[in-house]
Amino acid sequence: MKLKYNTVEELVSAASSSNKKISEIVLEQQAEDMESTTELVYATMENSFDVMRQSVISGLDETLRSPSGLSGGAAAKVKKAVDEGKNHYGHLLGNAISMALAVTEFNSCMGKIVAAPTAGSCGVIPAALISVMDEYDIPKHDIVMSLFTSSAIGMVIAKCASIAGAEGGCQAEVGSASAMAAAALTELFDGTPQMVSDSCAIALKNTMGLVCDPVAGLVEVPCIKRNAMGVANAFTASELACAGIKSVIPADEVILAMRQVGQLMSSSLKETSEGGLAATPTGCRLCRQIFGPDSCGGE
Repeated sequence: MKLKYNTVEELVSAASSSNKKISEIVLEQQAEDMESTTELVYATMENSFDVMRQSVISGLDETLRSPSGLSGGAAAKVKKAVDEGKNHYGHLLGNAISMALAVTEFNSCMGKIVAAPTAGSCGVIPAALISVMDEYDIPKHDIVMSLFTSSAIGMVIAKCASIAGAEGGCQAEVGSASAMAAAALTELFDGTPQMVSDSCAIALKNTMGLVCDPVAGLVEVPCIKRNAMGVANAFTASELACAGIKSVIPADEVILAMRQVGQLMSSSLKETSEGGLAATPTGCRLCRQIFGPDSCGGE
């Protein structure tokens, strides 16, 4: 069965009928489509994962600050709290949050990241996968393979809805990243292809309607902290699905609903910085502070 990435159900059906994981059939299909070998395609994905890991390490530098001054150093603060046993919700969640912040703060400082699926949502997937890898000593090979499942979910969302904040709001960026991460986590913890689908649906439902309202037009406030929320949402969605809890609304219907919500959303809430947090008094003050007195369109 040649994958067309038109639906999540297509992925589930192909994997279930062949008694394979979604990641396995996607890797094989990508190698065929690219007229390459599975080894070379895997190596390319492994390189992407290595970039993700390095962006976490680099982003944890406590001296890191963005050119705007709006971000930097938050990841290091959370990591310090975790290391000193002062965070309140567990080692895994604390580390995941610090990693999500680290990658996105590193991005705001013009560091090298993997846009997964976008630069604005680049912290969710690395944080989810690297934190569980470290916590449970999961082999790197399994983590890299899970990225093929994550990517397949992202391809369906991009094809049937959107992964761009300018088109669908932040639900299309952090929401999609969270769904992709949830799918990867679910497969990592031996969830069935149907559980992968359910985790994707749950994660997207939890972020339905999330707007894109970057202060001063920069991918910093509130984008960075939304990545931290995204990884927590991915954990929640995967935990529910792996416990056997199904999404009442199928993943493909959720994706189409997300597209419709994006179409209904005002342009002021889709990356234009004309509404939401960007248009608050503080948001406008920060914009003028960075770009000059006539720079804020929110007032």
